[in-house]
Amino acid sequence: MSLVSTSRRSLLAAAVSVLAVSTASLGLAGGALAQDAGKKQLVIGGTAGSNIDQLQSGIVPLLQKKGYKVKLVEFNDYVQPNLALADGSLDANFFQHEVYFNQFKGDRKLDLVALTQGPIAPMGIYSKTRKSLTDAKSGDRIALPNDASNLARALLLVQQAGLIKVKTNVNPLRISELDIAENPQKLKFVPLDAAQLPRSLDDVQYAIINGNFAISSGLKLQDAVVLEKTPDHYLNIVAVKTKDKDSQWAKDLAEAFHSADFKTVVDTKFAGYAKPNFLQ
Repeated sequence: MSLVSTSRRSLLAAAVSVLAVSTASLGLAGGALAQDAGKKQLVIGGTAGSNIDQLQSGIVPLLQKKGYKVKLVEFNDYVQPNLALADGSLDANFFQHEVYFNQFKGDRKLDLVALTQGPIAPMGIYSKTRKSLTDAKSGDRIALPNDASNLARALLLVQQAGLIKVKTNVNPLRISELDIAENPQKLKFVPLDAAQLPRSLDDVQYAIINGNFAISSGLKLQDAVVLEKTPDHYLNIVAVKTKDKDSQWAKDLAEAFHSADFKTVVDTKFAGYAKPNFLQ
């Protein structure tokens, strides 16, 4: 057998091998696409209160009309929903704003992406013993969320109310108690897990509570001493795994949030919520 003949056979065998692998890969990709197109069961997570309520009232019925079966999973903290999404226990979640999402996924190195924005119940300052912030007294205790992004958000709300001043040379999205430059009434800040803040109202003079947890505890937005004027970067987002962002079910989920039907639900059942422009 000649060297040329051997070489030709080797090249032919290699070509056949590459073709077989390519064909198998195409088959797998085609199967994955077909599986994606046929996915009709979704598991979506949300935190207790307004977030899970929006999903139940406004989003699930729209997805059901498109043939989806949807299971909602309720959480009582801000850590587990993203971990459950990353490990595949959830297909999507709806509970967090963009600032928290970017910080959390960056810190945990999670391959997640924001799919679209949605409404959020505004953060508010609540009190059982004070009727307004002008009633604040020296040494009053103010409970507020202990996660970094919502802690900064809460402190800015206190500054907007004129009770403190924070340093001007710090990132406003990462402000902490250490960045308070002026506190003339010597207010004492008590960071707590966000879900525990409604319970703290018996022990502090004021509590700055995320809207969803305020509502889930029975508080009403109009009960707040002060309500936040929510900027766009604190609107809720729908999060999915990056690999799923272009799937048909993800497109249908985003479309539901942008729909006129969902806007009607928000306007009638969730009055006073901060909304993205497409729902105005």
